[in-house]
Formats: sequence, structure tokens, C-alpha cells
Amino acid sequence: MNILITGAAGFIGSHLCEALIKEHEIVGLDNFCDFYDIKIKRNNLLKLAKYDNFQIIKADIRNQSELEDIFSHHKFDFVIHLAAMAGVRPSIADPVLYTEVNINGTVNLLEQCKKHGIKKFIFASSSSVYGNNKKVPFAESDSVDLPISPYAATKKTGELICHTYHHLENISMVVLRFFTVYGPRQRPDLAIHKFARKILSNEVIPVFGNGTTKRDYTYIDDIIDGILKSIDFVNNGCCYEIFNLGESKTISLSKMIKTIENALGKTARKEILPVQPGDVDQTFADISKAKKLLGYKPKTNFKNGIDKFVDWLHDN
Repeated sequence: MNILITGAAGFIGSHLCEALIKEHEIVGLDNFCDFYDIKIKRNNLLKLAKYDNFQIIKADIRNQSELEDIFSHHKFDFVIHLAAMAGVRPSIADPVLYTEVNINGTVNLLEQCKKHGIKKFIFASSSSVYGNNKKVPFAESDSVDLPISPYAATKKTGELICHTYHHLENISMVVLRFFTVYGPRQRPDLAIHKFARKILSNEVIPVFGNGTTKRDYTYIDDIIDGILKSIDFVNNGCCYEIFNLGESKTISLSKMIKTIENALGKTARKEILPVQPGDVDQTFADISKAKKLLGYKPKTNFKNGIDKFVDWLHDN
């Protein structure tokens, strides 16, 4: 297949390109924005440079003329849309930017799919769409009508837009709600990466709240496995399905820090701060649907995943 992957230079995108490159033609799209150091994104792509069937294009999904040029010069069979402005707290500071990228950019891609007859599409959503859902674990059938950050609202909107194009254009769609992905190449602004680096350099780590908030941390290899299984699912016929991809276990903030400390062999210096607006109390994935329909089965527990991340951090 000839596959377009947006956000290809990012954490998840670069791992996905590596997983697919031996069997498919891959065009990666990334705008290399300075949300974090651009050198990190360029380093993410180093392993792919040796492949003739991989091409990276610098472009912005907000720019319709750039997208038209890309889609006109390549005959894509499949689009995997990972590109987004990420992060709950930054979205509160700049909701307009998040709307432009995450909503308008998604519409622009789907319009290109419509125009060029592309009928297979995967959209990366987020566990943040569940907000402070009181029912746990979170199931795909739960209401997601009460997001508590602009980021979450844009991801919910993206899901609805995808359903609209599925209905009107017969595009086969899978929406994947990722639950707190971590592992080698994780963005440096995310807690595990940030905390580990600060602990190593004896800097104070910011701890928001009393340490009881919980996250369903999911190792990158398990996320990639879920995406690959979703590609097979889309290839098997027209559909619109939403799947949670998580570990289906919760880890408290305090336990997360302790696990990192143990892996590093160092004790963190902590600054206790108030809970931040937009942060949810917990995330917890019900993955029974993904297990049943995709054959999804996460394999990396949190301790082993942190050990692997720390090994990578020491090497980098």
C-alpha cells in the first residue's frame, strides 16, 4: 500500500513509519513546528533515511494548497492521521491554534480524501475526550459530551467529523483513543520524560496535586501494535469504529514517580503545586472491544516499560 502518515516525525508517527516501512510505500507529512526542539523530530527519522520507499514532506495540514499538491502527486491507498497540536494545558492558553490545527486540519485532509477517492482513514483521538467520566473503566459507548479542555474538545470534534465523512463519502474509518503513551522518543514536555530528565539532573520536579491522580500508561510498542491491527481492520471492509488503546491498568502519579526513581536509582526533589485546570482525575481504558474486534493485547507492563524508557534515555 501507499500510505500517508501525518505527524510522521513525532513520537508515535516515527515508530509507526518504522513498523510499516518494510512492506509499504510511506509518505510522511510533518510541519516540524517548534512546540518542542525540531532537532528531536529530525533525530526521530534517522532510522528511516536508508529506505528508498520512505519520503518525508514538510507541510502543514492547515494549508490546503500544500495538501492538494501532495495528494495530486501521490496515489494514496490509506491515510493515517496522527498530526495534531497536543497537550491539555497549552490548549487552554491557545484554543484558537488548537481549533485551526486539530479541527480545520482534519477537515482539510478528509476533503483531499473525498476529492482523490481515498476510502481508508485512521484518526488518532485521545483518552482526554472522556473528561472526568465517573464510570470506570472508560468504554467507547460512554458519553464524551463533557470535555474539560480545548484539546479534548477538538479531538471529540475530530471524531464527529470523521463519522460525517464516513457517512457521506463511504470512507472506512477507525478512530483510536490513545491512553497516555510513553516510551523511547516520548515528547520531552510529557511527565515521564520531563520527570526522568529532571531527576537525572537533580532539578526539582513539579507535582500537581497530592499524587493521587491516575493514568492508564500505555507503552509505545502496544500502541503501534494496535494501529497495525486497525489497518487490517479497515482493509477488511467499510466501517466506522472507535477503539480504546490502553494498558487497562491505572498508575497513580506517586507510583509513577516512584517507578522512575527506582529505574534511575535516584530520589526526586519535588515541588507540590495545585491541580492544573483541564487535568482529569484519572484515565482507565476498557479495552474489551479492541481485544474482541482487533485482537489487541498489550504486552508491556509499566515497570518494564519504564525500564526500557530509562535505557533509551541513558543512551540518548
